[in-house]
Amino acid sequence: MTSGLRGMRMFTLVWAGQVVSILGTGMTGFGLAIWLWDRTGEATPLALLGVLSGIAGLLSKLVAGPLVDRWDRRRIMIVSDFIAGLSGFILFLLYSGGRLEVWHLYVLSVITAFVRTFQYLAYSASLTLMVPKAQYARAQGMISLAEYASLIGAPFLGSLLIYAIGLQGVLLIDLMTFLFAVGILFAVRIPQPTRLEAETPKPLWRDSLLGFQYIFQRPGLTGLLLITFTFSLTEALAYPLLTPMILARTGGNAVTLGTIRAVQGIGGVVGGVFLSVWGGPKRRIHGVLIGIALTGLLGDAVLGVGRSLPGWIIGAFFLEFFLPLALSSYQAIWHAKVAPAMQGRVFAARDAMATLGEPASMLLGGVMTDQLLEPAMMPNGALSGVFGGLVGTGPGAGMSLLLVIGGVLSAVVGLSGYLFRRVREVETLLPDYDAEELAVQGAADSPP
Repeated sequence: MTSGLRGMRMFTLVWAGQVVSILGTGMTGFGLAIWLWDRTGEATPLALLGVLSGIAGLLSKLVAGPLVDRWDRRRIMIVSDFIAGLSGFILFLLYSGGRLEVWHLYVLSVITAFVRTFQYLAYSASLTLMVPKAQYARAQGMISLAEYASLIGAPFLGSLLIYAIGLQGVLLIDLMTFLFAVGILFAVRIPQPTRLEAETPKPLWRDSLLGFQYIFQRPGLTGLLLITFTFSLTEALAYPLLTPMILARTGGNAVTLGTIRAVQGIGGVVGGVFLSVWGGPKRRIHGVLIGIALTGLLGDAVLGVGRSLPGWIIGAFFLEFFLPLALSSYQAIWHAKVAPAMQGRVFAARDAMATLGEPASMLLGGVMTDQLLEPAMMPNGALSGVFGGLVGTGPGAGMSLLLVIGGVLSAVVGLSGYLFRRVREVETLLPDYDAEELAVQGAADSPP
């Protein structure tokens, strides 16, 4: 066991294993999407796959949070990777035997989404004790880099490998990536947190509530969560319409759409690399608020204003370029402020609340587009004279206008954080978890 590794070296080794695993999972997902489309010829089964995975991920957070704080996090990561690999092995056997059915994918996707929540929370909570505090943003930038690299590499490599060795070969490679990731986890010793108090075991549902209580008892974290919750609403309002907007404005040109999606991935990779080298601003809150604002203005809004490939490329690049800055700075603040023994519960509660309103916002964006904005932005439509000069008219113009609206709202959300002292000074007003622990310990040791 490489127990001598510490700090960024140990994190980088674990990160490398997860990069390979994420890439393998992405290639499998790409191949299975093609198989599902060829099998059904319908978009609904693909959408249902995403819905089931999303619901499983949301519900599992309520269970995973307290268990990640109770159990050994390294073992959680190993077991999670093992179960995900076992699901992949079952897929491999079913496909190789010609017995794979659509419902098999639904069941296995729910299982995989469930254990992936455990894996993500254990991985994220372990970062605090693996990496020096000054390196939190750099480490989060590396995580973002891995995810964006998979967005580009998985479809590219998956398409080549499916042509060369078929889906069966891709599934086999995915199994090998799981073994690689698990092997690294067996080889390292990940530090475990010291519990803040000698508490008796609580029922799981009560333990889950502690994560919510921890956040609401700290106004700075509550305000930071409110900023990201609102940002997720504004992004969910229009971001899902990017694909139909491009197709509507180009007459269904799949090459243009693919180009834009690739540029998005490149923007995320470049942003992740830049942040990994730079390390982020000393005051992380600037990275959060400015990153959110620039994502809206230079990303969503520019995409909406663009009417051809050059403009869309610029918007697509900056839509993802600034997200690693915002997300890594956001995570770095939470890692510094939340005690390691509470991070599983707190991060699970935070993520559940941050994404709670996204489905309603997506539905609202679709209804607004179909019932109001698209008809109003046709030539001679009710809004064409007002906004036609900005986004043009015709098919897709209503969705373009909603992208501009969403981008401006995102910028307002980001900059509004500076209006609230609890948010803009959260790093100084709220003590870091180690300072908080010392204060508690000192109070306990002082004579009555």
